[in-house]
Amino acid sequence: MPSIFSYLSSEVDWCEGNFEHSTIIAEYYNTISNVSFFILSPALLYLNRQYCQQRALPLYFVSALLLCVGIFSTYFHMTLSYVGQLLDELSILWTLAVAYSFWYPTAYFPRCIKNRKHFFWLSGVTTVVSTFMSFIKPAFNAYVLNCIAFHMLYLTWKELKKCNDKRVHRMAAAMVMWWALAITSWIGDKWLCGLWQAINFPYFHSFWHVLIAMSLLYCCPLVIYFDVTYEMPSFKPKLEYWPSDSWPVVVPYVTLEQPHKQC
Repeated sequence: MPSIFSYLSSEVDWCEGNFEHSTIIAEYYNTISNVSFFILSPALLYLNRQYCQQRALPLYFVSALLLCVGIFSTYFHMTLSYVGQLLDELSILWTLAVAYSFWYPTAYFPRCIKNRKHFFWLSGVTTVVSTFMSFIKPAFNAYVLNCIAFHMLYLTWKELKKCNDKRVHRMAAAMVMWWALAITSWIGDKWLCGLWQAINFPYFHSFWHVLIAMSLLYCCPLVIYFDVTYEMPSFKPKLEYWPSDSWPVVVPYVTLEQPHKQC
């Protein structure tokens, strides 16, 4: 029986051919495309540094876990090992859990949850149980994790109904566009592999890595914007674009206007 650390011991194998471009990297383009996560984390921290000065813990935690996602995804696609698969999927699960724990609006807490501390416990217990359940059928984990995106889209829609800032609406639309392109690439690689191999272009999972990172580059500032509204009412969040508003492709981030006096 092969070791769970062995190359190709995972039950998941993406469309890209194995060892076609390297003798030590199983899926070459799926591996190197994870560089997008290594750029994403420092970019979020640098651009949203005003938010970090006021609420450092959430963004530092999430950025560190996104970096772990990049590391474990690189390891998984490099080896296609069973351990790599689980580390890849569980790092995503725990990133989502931490993001929900810190940023889930209190207005949407279940009635039985009275404060953020209780919600931390609920998120932690749920995540631990989900972690153990993920060992039962690892190939099914990716589908479950992708389904969480629909709940996040629902929450975004709820918040946008209460927001009149056109910039926020445009950023949300851009986030959804990048996410739609990403999930289309993921599904296409999974279910239309024969077609891509027939035309010698089986690289859509590598597109997924880059596109989902782009989506997160818009999603995180959007979440931060709403978090400031809920958790830091003495500050007014303002959406800015890097490098400038005039560029055709920009990266959004949140600045904080000076606190105003409370009555």
